[in-house]
Amino acid sequence: MSDMNELQLRKETVRAAKRIIVKIGSAVLTHHTEIIDGKVIESLVDDMSVLLDEGKEIILVTSGAVAAGTKKLGLKGSPRSIPEKQAAAAAGQSTLIRYYERAFEKRGKKVAQILLTGDGLSDRTRYLNARNTITSLLYYSVVPIINENDTVVVDEIRFGDNDNLSAMVVGLSDADLLIMLTDTEGLYNKDPRKFDDVELIQTVRDIDSQTKGIAGGASDVGTGGMATKIEAARRAGTFGVPAIIANGGRKGVLLDVMNGVGLATLFVPREERLKGRKRWIAYNLKVSGTIIVDDGAKNALGRGKSLLPSGVVAVEGDFYFGDLVSLVLENGPEFARGLVQYSSNDIDASKGLNTSRLEEVLGKKDYDEIIHRDDLVLL
Repeated sequence: MSDMNELQLRKETVRAAKRIIVKIGSAVLTHHTEIIDGKVIESLVDDMSVLLDEGKEIILVTSGAVAAGTKKLGLKGSPRSIPEKQAAAAAGQSTLIRYYERAFEKRGKKVAQILLTGDGLSDRTRYLNARNTITSLLYYSVVPIINENDTVVVDEIRFGDNDNLSAMVVGLSDADLLIMLTDTEGLYNKDPRKFDDVELIQTVRDIDSQTKGIAGGASDVGTGGMATKIEAARRAGTFGVPAIIANGGRKGVLLDVMNGVGLATLFVPREERLKGRKRWIAYNLKVSGTIIVDDGAKNALGRGKSLLPSGVVAVEGDFYFGDLVSLVLENGPEFARGLVQYSSNDIDASKGLNTSRLEEVLGKKDYDEIIHRDDLVLL
């Protein structure tokens, strides 16, 4: 496909987007230092203000709190221990939000800060509360500025990086487009830091192992890298939402993206859009175990059927009623996730059996299905 056709596809893809997630990485804000560059924020806020005046809704997911706090605390180099990172995040978050608030205020716009943790979105009620808060802020023409709550987060409840967080917010907010701003023009066929003969991939229609394999490592300042951005784009794609990676250091980058011009990489989403509850099931809950199924079960699930005991080959892990599990073929990748209606012990005891024998084997039959189709998501 020619460059002109690639740009036209991008233009057509973003044209109808009204609610836009803009994710800004630490490397964009700091130029790989521990100092926030206020001029970069001013430039990006200029773009966002133009889009807001055009009737777009902006949700901003921003990194930079730890980097800002590193300088504020007088630390030499990036903090390494968890307490140091949490202290830097606590000190830097107020500095970071102040930069944005002042920049938006100059342009007559209002902002609000939202700090999230993974466990907050794994609980359905808290997930809906966060969703309602974002919706209300947008109704009042306020720009939600979202970051992970690094001051309290631990490994068990963290999102991992703000690329992942931005993809979660896509589902949380029913966004139409995800724009991830980083320190490169997009995804290259080789790591541009190691090779000179690189080519920008302008359009990705299918994120496969080859796509992931050409992604580079993490940036020096942030926790994410190209691999995490590709994963975020994949998740957004399962929601039916396109994602774009572009260079946040380029003046006017957001306006270029929305006008379908300039260098960037577009990730084309799948046509079917996951509904709200299934989005929550797929990406907001922690996976507690794995169920290995046979080919017949996988094919049936693909046709919209429920998982029955007869299709189960084996069970891995300990889990209970209502837990989230991964579904795989033997020696195959994960292809679905769902909420189980029986424990791992009960499923193991009844694997391969007809549903009619559940009561005979388990002494009960609370449900016919191991996972009901309404609680199942194909990835």
